[in-house]
Amino acid sequence: MNLLSTQLLSSIILSFFSSIICMSERERITLRNEVREMFTHSYDSYMNYAYPADELMPLSCKGRFRGVEISRGDVDDALGNFSLTLIDTLDTLAIMGNYSEFEKAISLVINDVTFDSDIVVSVFETNIRVLGGLLSAHVLAQDIQKKHHLLGWYDNQLLSMAKDIGHRLIAAFNSTTGIPHPRVNLKYGMNSFKIGPLKETCTACAGSMILEFAALSRLTGDSIFEIKARKAMDYLWSQRHRQSDLVGNIINIDTGDWIRKESGVGAGIDSYYEYCLKTYILLGDEKYLDRFNRHYASIMKYISNGPFLIDVHMHRPHNQAKNFMDSLLAFWPGLQVLKGDLKPAIETHEILYQITQKHSFLPEAFTMDFNIHWPHHPLRPEFIESTYFLYLATRDNHYLDVGKDVLKNLQNYTRVHCGYAAVNDVRTKKKEDRMDSFFLAETLKYLYLLFSEKHEIEFNLDDYVFTTEAHFLPLSLAYANNTYKSFSKFSRKNYLFSDSDYNCPTTKESLRKSNLYDNNMDNLSYFKILRMQVRDLVSNRDPRSSKTKISRPPRIRAAQFSASKSDHIDLVKQLGINVIILKDGRVKLIHDSTMAQSLEAAEEGVHFMQEMISLSQQQRQYEQRLRTVSFILSKTIKVSLLAGPAQFGYDFNSDKSHIEGTIIKLNPFDGCNIDEITTDIKNQIVLVQRGNCMFIEKARNIQNLGAIGMIVVDNVENSSSKNLPMFSMSGDGINDVKIHSVFLYSEDAKILFNAMEENPNMKVKLDIHHDEEIVSVNGSNSNNEDENDSTQTSTDSNNYNMQDMISNLFKTDKLRFDLLSVINFKNLNADHSNMFMSLLKNIALPIVTKMKNENIEPDNEKKIKNMKCWNPHRKSNHFIHFMKNSLYTCY
Repeated sequence: MNLLSTQLLSSIILSFFSSIICMSERERITLRNEVREMFTHSYDSYMNYAYPADELMPLSCKGRFRGVEISRGDVDDALGNFSLTLIDTLDTLAIMGNYSEFEKAISLVINDVTFDSDIVVSVFETNIRVLGGLLSAHVLAQDIQKKHHLLGWYDNQLLSMAKDIGHRLIAAFNSTTGIPHPRVNLKYGMNSFKIGPLKETCTACAGSMILEFAALSRLTGDSIFEIKARKAMDYLWSQRHRQSDLVGNIINIDTGDWIRKESGVGAGIDSYYEYCLKTYILLGDEKYLDRFNRHYASIMKYISNGPFLIDVHMHRPHNQAKNFMDSLLAFWPGLQVLKGDLKPAIETHEILYQITQKHSFLPEAFTMDFNIHWPHHPLRPEFIESTYFLYLATRDNHYLDVGKDVLKNLQNYTRVHCGYAAVNDVRTKKKEDRMDSFFLAETLKYLYLLFSEKHEIEFNLDDYVFTTEAHFLPLSLAYANNTYKSFSKFSRKNYLFSDSDYNCPTTKESLRKSNLYDNNMDNLSYFKILRMQVRDLVSNRDPRSSKTKISRPPRIRAAQFSASKSDHIDLVKQLGINVIILKDGRVKLIHDSTMAQSLEAAEEGVHFMQEMISLSQQQRQYEQRLRTVSFILSKTIKVSLLAGPAQFGYDFNSDKSHIEGTIIKLNPFDGCNIDEITTDIKNQIVLVQRGNCMFIEKARNIQNLGAIGMIVVDNVENSSSKNLPMFSMSGDGINDVKIHSVFLYSEDAKILFNAMEENPNMKVKLDIHHDEEIVSVNGSNSNNEDENDSTQTSTDSNNYNMQDMISNLFKTDKLRFDLLSVINFKNLNADHSNMFMSLLKNIALPIVTKMKNENIEPDNEKKIKNMKCWNPHRKSNHFIHFMKNSLYTCY
């Protein structure tokens, strides 16, 4: 690096340092005390004007009782005339250190609250607010008893009340699937006409019971609660879409059918994902971590679009289901912090912050151009929750400033004489006569924790898991009174994740994965870079900030585009183009201007699509069947590797349907500069490496030097046709290349390289992949074209067993064809063992991946379990035993 570059880099870093101004200790304490005063104002207003009602009506200065006020529909299902706000707020009193009021509130709950009422309530809301609130207050009360010798009279009364409400909720689990009914009558269970015929519930409603229910089981010794909640979680997992690993939004509790198949991380699904991860954290059961990891990978693949999270169809995950996002997804960055994935957490949080900057609050739903879809804001906690967890992970004072903005907006626009009122419309700041219990239980709690240092909280929060309602459950429950014994032992070897997926990375470790991160860069500077990029995206999407267009070259031309290159995918995504890889390897491009980075990018995306269509029309019409690269080993063993076609050169369907010749590796390997090529390649088939120039340029160069064919080897390490779609190498619309050309992934090419080491003058044949080869069980294909050159291997019962297995289990042509190449090594000797193992490694893993998601019939499963594990030192005709066992039992 020259001096000028060094000075420039230093000035950039210094500029970041100068702009990062830490909040003073005095200001932090002032804000913390202000939050405490906000809580006191709202709590006292509830106690003075509303108690024992469930909620405070802050504009009317009175309580909201179920059945007294005009019904608000489903929203009122959270109310059960059981002093909801007081129960939900108990642990906030303890966290803020107001032990005298905490003790008084517990006494009121014990003496005044009853659950024996003929009222239909939401199972989900009652669980997270009432049961969770009682359990959390019980745990903290015991802690205060031990540390401060207070609450001497307390004798598990809250736990008894928790068990009471738990038994009332258990009645809702009486369904065919084990998924709980969305509503239950507190007095009569499911035997109440008031419940109605509804047989549908949301995924979050069914999947957000296990933390509270497992805690209740382990605190009381009654396993029924944990059993019921685990069964519901297991059923939801079984109903996920097996290809996308996504779940839908609404499910029928008796049939298990998905009623609404939209999949996202917001309303209707949100806390299901949260509880998958947090159940692992609380109980230590790794199957829940595995489930979360699978869901998370799919969410980041299909739902995440940069910093945006857009619902898709679970069965068609490349198709968007909505054009807006809802405010409940604001919890997601906080969950990503627990996952250890900081970069997308920072980016999504920043998008949400920019929306709050524009509207003062996070509207209930908003579009990707930051306009309002649903304008109300009921003082939700999710955004400040993620702000708190990001501050814990980064210690970046930016998040204190975010919290300060949230606090000031609450004070300026929602504070009234009797508490704080929800915002009916964020555009006009019109208020609504509503203060939900979660404002005291979550919003103000997270704000208080954000401005508090660890030593200022009497409780060690590292010892607790936060529920979705911000209640506290102790990690010690993983070991205490575990009455649930029937879950199966989890083996990581059965699942497709590495050890790193079972550990939370450090901040530095998680950031090293980013190509923007520099080890010499301060973390806070890197965080700011990420946020600045998001702000640029926001300004480009906001029509009010549109600038005069500057002529610039296209980001990428259609002729250059390759769907296998991640940077190309990223470039076209900026243009609003979604790339879908179909099962047959073809690429589908969908342009949505609303998804573009800016208006200019959207227009460029239109031009790109027009260019792509024009290029496609110019190219000759090929039947894009797969190709093969075939060769003979030791005059007896025929190996055929699956290869991709080219949209230039011979079409393989004319009289010259194949080409055969000696193979040679080009030097230099990329073949991009004809003047640098030193290899004599005349009348030979040439191996070249992908990269540095277009496929067609490589073909022209070697054709001009006399080559008769080209095999392009992928430059991406460990790529394979077994786990990547095959694609067709594109041309440039000029039909001057005549030689045969095919493409091999790098793992497939290793087999060819190994063979070349054994026989440097080896001949290969480039041909169409014939269907007849699929069913062959000997050393040559059924057309027997090479009968004079290769000896047929014998066929015995094991071969026919293998053929049956291929027919029954491996239905796709590609898998059956790949297995043929392995079978041809049946009579291998020691010299061929390395090549056999290379083939085996190349084929086994994707089959395991595929078959993990397929059901096994009971009879076959029984036979498989009785088999012994494959031993690499046995004869190769025992391969069938290895294949069956490795898929299910042997690792």
